[in-house]
Amino acid sequence: MCIVQKFGGSSLDGWECLRRSAELVLEAWRRGLRPLVVVSAAGDATDEMIQEAQSITPRPSPREMDALLATGEQRSAALMAIALEHFGAPARSFSGWQAGLITEEKHGEARIVRFEPARLLKALDAGEIPVVAGFQGVTPTGDITTLGRGGSDTTAVALAAALDAEQCEIFTDVDGVFTADPRLVPEAKRLEEIDLRDMLTLSEGGSQVLHAESVRMALRYGQRVRLLSSLHAVPGTRVELLTEKRRPALAGITRDARRHTVTLVGPGAPERAEALKALLADSGVPVESTAVTDNAVRFTVAPGHELEALQTLHKALF
Repeated sequence: MCIVQKFGGSSLDGWECLRRSAELVLEAWRRGLRPLVVVSAAGDATDEMIQEAQSITPRPSPREMDALLATGEQRSAALMAIALEHFGAPARSFSGWQAGLITEEKHGEARIVRFEPARLLKALDAGEIPVVAGFQGVTPTGDITTLGRGGSDTTAVALAAALDAEQCEIFTDVDGVFTADPRLVPEAKRLEEIDLRDMLTLSEGGSQVLHAESVRMALRYGQRVRLLSSLHAVPGTRVELLTEKRRPALAGITRDARRHTVTLVGPGAPERAEALKALLADSGVPVESTAVTDNAVRFTVAPGHELEALQTLHKALF
């Protein structure tokens, strides 16, 4: 049974983090599963490369930026393969183009248009653990592209769908999906499961847990995802299409400080719009506009009041 395991930058930042992540892959491999690994660039490597390029020119070529930034994930893939082989497991690293991820002709935020995973299937059939550089692909004409911030999540979901994987596991430095960012709202609760539609709305509303395009792809292909911690042995959160009976009225709340918005997500959110607008006003949070969809209500608040609005609504609802 094939599973895809994706590790974010914080899970690969230094030998101890890399070793711990490699052990999670080895655990699956020793249980008789066939893991395929997707990796991000370690730590702040991407930001450092952006700064290095901009120290030369403030507007580097998008094509050359993609060629530069793709090296961060390729480095992580090679190091993960080296670590797995060190611990006795056969492994082979692949860049995005070697993995067969074909994208549109767009640099910086390309979308995957098709999969050609023959080399990955060959590696899996040979008993190897493929380690794929996330965040990147190649155009039909052979240029390297990147998928935008968080694009390694999209790589993982795309490969899970292409290989008909049993599950796509996204490992990060948080314990799952919470009702709000626990760094901003300490009393936020971890969710055992969340509907893909609600996860997409949270991602589009500012949540950094999963890349929005990866959630769209999971919805498109019916791919099950589990968000897990690479630091703690906790059950994490299942992210899948839920029946209406299992889907809770409220899933969570997020903010986007750049757009000055706070978004409450869940099929029961729209009916609370007016009451929550009044609650924010009573709490001294100026609400400039309200937008309602079928599973969310989004408040645009005065700049600087986003965190106050987030905490006020979470306390009232969760």
